[in-house]
Amino acid sequence: MNGLSDVRLKMHAEELLEEQRTHVAAPTPGISRWALMWQRLHTRKVLLELDDDQLRDIGLSPEQARKEGLKPFWRT
Repeated sequence: MNGLSDVRLKMHAEELLEEQRTHVAAPTPGISRWALMWQRLHTRKVLLELDDDQLRDIGLSPEQARKEGLKPFWRT
């Protein structure tokens, strides 16, 4: 990839993370609080198991994935 594509991917990843933060902070219709916590627990565990190529595909660095993956499930 060229440098411009890398910058776009980085910016897009940051936009997605911000969107997730604002979306998850609000109660999700049709999903209980326990289901939301279970989902966070599961997805954060899976995030820690992704390899570098998979993380690159979703636009996260290993440091970002580790930071998100190690958050307690009760935090957004």
